[in-house]
Amino acid sequence: MKRLLLAVAALFTVVALAGAVGLPDLAGAQDSPEGDTITVTGIGSIEAVPNEAQMSFGVETRAPTAKAAVAANADAMRKILNALRQARGREIATQWVSVYPVTNDTGAVDGYAASNSVSATSDVDDAAALIDAAAEAGANQISGPGLSSSNAEALYRQALGKAVAEARARAEVLAKAAGRSLGEITSISEGTAATPYPYAERAALDAASTPIVPGEQETMASITVTFSLRS
Repeated sequence: MKRLLLAVAALFTVVALAGAVGLPDLAGAQDSPEGDTITVTGIGSIEAVPNEAQMSFGVETRAPTAKAAVAANADAMRKILNALRQARGREIATQWVSVYPVTNDTGAVDGYAASNSVSATSDVDDAAALIDAAAEAGANQISGPGLSSSNAEALYRQALGKAVAEARARAEVLAKAAGRSLGEITSISEGTAATPYPYAERAALDAASTPIVPGEQETMASITVTFSLRS
């Protein structure tokens, strides 16, 4: 009985000492409030003259039967393909082939039409010659050119770098106005790339040389950045 009383007394003594010294505040140790931040958006752009042209070339033929229309169309397209290759066209690929009946005013079938279209890419400097060569070979459906830069990814990365620099410059102005200084980047997210592709004005196919004016394209990038703020 004496041993039990002594053990209880010792336990109360330990609890009293712990209360006097103070146990660690576990709740306080886990509490780490987030510091002040500032979020800004930056936009960067790069202008460059496109150096590639993408175009479509097609031919439509008509004949009394579907078989005859397809055969005539195949011969016509072979001539166009040879002309495109000789005019330094590349990445030539078939887009579609179609055959359909042609009706007259009464609605009766009056023959068949076959159509074939291919796409091709060339340097901008060769685009006019490519159009002229295709038209001379018999192409009666021509569209484009769509203009682009072969180094589009490199241009976008440059625009992205400018966007980050602009975001930092904006954040520094805002932080200074608030009497604070800019800290580290806590988060950054990339927006959607915007690359306009202007189309050259279509010229008459019977011109001596089809004019192609590439102009300039603007490659844009946007980012959203969050910075920490210092006192």
